[in-house]
Amino acid sequence: MRLLAESPWLLYTVTGLFGLLIGSFLNVVILRLPRIMELEWRRDCAELQASAASMADDQPQRAAQAPAPSADDDQPLSLSRPASHCPACGHAIRAWENIPVLSYLLLRGRCSACHAPIALRYPLIESLTAVLSLMVVWQFGFSMQAAAALVFTWSMIALAVIDFDTQLLPDSITLPVLWLGLLLSLFGVFVEAETAIIGALAGYLSLWSVFQVFRLLTGREGMGRGDFKLLALFGAWMGWQALPQIILLSALPGALVGIALIALGRQQQRTPMPFGPFLAIAGWISLLWGATITDAYLRWSGLG
Repeated sequence: MRLLAESPWLLYTVTGLFGLLIGSFLNVVILRLPRIMELEWRRDCAELQASAASMADDQPQRAAQAPAPSADDDQPLSLSRPASHCPACGHAIRAWENIPVLSYLLLRGRCSACHAPIALRYPLIESLTAVLSLMVVWQFGFSMQAAAALVFTWSMIALAVIDFDTQLLPDSITLPVLWLGLLLSLFGVFVEAETAIIGALAGYLSLWSVFQVFRLLTGREGMGRGDFKLLALFGAWMGWQALPQIILLSALPGALVGIALIALGRQQQRTPMPFGPFLAIAGWISLLWGATITDAYLRWSGLG
């Protein structure tokens, strides 16, 4: 550890390599966690239906109405099982085929068994994780802040891509990271405890209030409840003072992208668009450079 602290280039090298490995793991999380959640929901629904049917007089009719369980529901699935394999032919991925980025280049983007194409997103996420990890260490150096910010960064990558794919922000990621932010505030790593607690409350209630007003006026839900928890997470890590900046940094690009997609015919006006990726990007930027952005704005506006 002392060697890493005294040798910046060794620190950057280790961070980059470790970032690639974490990126490979994030690919698994992004792919499997939504599927695991879906299987859990199906099992819960099946148990509730079975319980309701057993308590009702019309049990045969209710049981007939219940959806038949899928054969996939009985297959064990976790982040570690089954082992990584080609989705096209089932070929088990060998160790040398699972080296981040390098294996993709050696295999020329195709499965070694059936030659089916491997999605480009896998090496891209691995590379992105390594680059963002290096930026975190460049910003914070060898410190507790850097270690915490790395966990924050990896979580934001997973949440952003999962929300982009499925419009879900899993509580199994959001809530532990929120609690970690509150724990860090006890030691003043980024903000003090009082600021973090108020930030978590303000983050959740601000979007919750917007959600309720929008639903009252339109009869529709304008955003997912996972967005409330994500903004609460940012409040716990950076305090309530960072929330206006994060909302602005996420809302403006989100609106511009939404308008552009509608104009290009890629998005319908009433079709929901995931807001989590914009929040995740804005929160990450604010964690690293929030104070710098605020100081620059104050100088530019003449208020500083």
